Amino acid sequence: MAATVTGASGQAGTTGPADTVEQAGATGRNGATTRTVTELADGRELIYYDRGTPPAGRTVADRRPLDAVEPSSEVRLDPMTGAWVTVAAHRQARTYHPPADECPLCPSREGRLSEIPAADYQVAVFENRFPSLAGEPGTHPVPPALDDPLHSRGPGVGRCEVVCFTADHDASFADLDEDRTRLVLDAWTDRTAELSARPGVQQVYCFENRGTEIGVTLAHPHGQVYALPFVPPRTAKMIDRAARHRAATGRNLFDDLVAAERAAAGAENSRTVLAGEHWTAFVPFAARWPYEVHLFPNRRVPDFTGLTEAERAEFPRIYLDLLRRFDGLFGGGDGSGRGSGDGSGSAGDGGGRVRAPYIAAWHQAPAGHEDELALHLELFTVRRTADKLKYLAGTESGMEAFMNDVAPEYAARRLRDLGPTGATAPAGDTATAAATAPTGPTHGEPQR
Repeated sequence: MAATVTGASGQAGTTGPADTVEQAGATGRNGATTRTVTELADGRELIYYDRGTPPAGRTVADRRPLDAVEPSSEVRLDPMTGAWVTVAAHRQARTYHPPADECPLCPSREGRLSEIPAADYQVAVFENRFPSLAGEPGTHPVPPALDDPLHSRGPGVGRCEVVCFTADHDASFADLDEDRTRLVLDAWTDRTAELSARPGVQQVYCFENRGTEIGVTLAHPHGQVYALPFVPPRTAKMIDRAARHRAATGRNLFDDLVAAERAAAGAENSRTVLAGEHWTAFVPFAARWPYEVHLFPNRRVPDFTGLTEAERAEFPRIYLDLLRRFDGLFGGGDGSGRGSGDGSGSAGDGGGRVRAPYIAAWHQAPAGHEDELALHLELFTVRRTADKLKYLAGTESGMEAFMNDVAPEYAARRLRDLGPTGATAPAGDTATAAATAPTGPTHGEPQR
């Protein structure tokens, strides 16, 4: 049964096993984006995203004998901070650093069945087998208890999905070409649209963890999408700061922030790393991490669904350039990002080259705050030199007071000096030149 997703923001028709839909307006070199929706053996949803007509293998059945996943997590309110904490004890049993030939995110093969029944795939998204959040309001076994100010709790409703960027186990996101990167963007957009419309979902969070130093337990290149039933602490702080900025200036905080960074590009202490026609990447003035870059569309939008075709078309080049520069920070050299085969996700090749472990966190506006908050990426690494990590010690972990060992202006200069392949940029390097000559519109005209 075929249906059309207009602008990747909603679906006409019914989704069921082996249901193929085409996303109108989501195109690349190899045709429009199509998605095939099917089910795993335990009833979890699996979605394949492809360019053009999907192959017949997309409908192959999951032959594993799996029991259905039952939601059991809960959320508890910290009475001292107002932050919600998720308690999901069943996750202790999740898969932990399996050998490469037993990776659950690789395509299935004879004698080794995985979470992906197909023999190959481009991008695949499925419900996490060990979710922190699962189920919908009214169907979760944990009853709410919100009338006790010291012991408020609720069911851990929501959804946790895994996004596999490629079938190549030894690759990294930086290895993808622009068309595959656009396909991932289409998948993020589609998941944001569908999950944000679900009852009880307050915010959709797309992210990637890379490297054992970050805590990654599966080396295969993948990310995750969380449909959260609450507004997390960092977003709550942004909401408060945006409201204060609006009250004080009459303008939007994020418009002013991006406009200021773009205006300063080319100055001696500029923090701008890349400036395209539609996207700008810069090291924040008060960066928390040794190397931290924020990437914004120049035109403020609340989430992935608000991007125009021109903004989507430029995104792959900018994002891949940024990731490859991170790969070159600590002698990564070729920028390939390819693993060493040991499952580390950040190890070098034995010659002293070390890839940057990172978190790529996509912030999207939660429900009810679409007019003020802005879609943006916060990309950062916990590595400060090739042989030193930034640990969250007493001040950071105990008091949430960050202390950075690397000046943000120096970090920006280092990233500008690295070409998109991780090598020192030659004279006339276009990506580096872009950082010193911003073009295109600013992040929205300030409201006066």
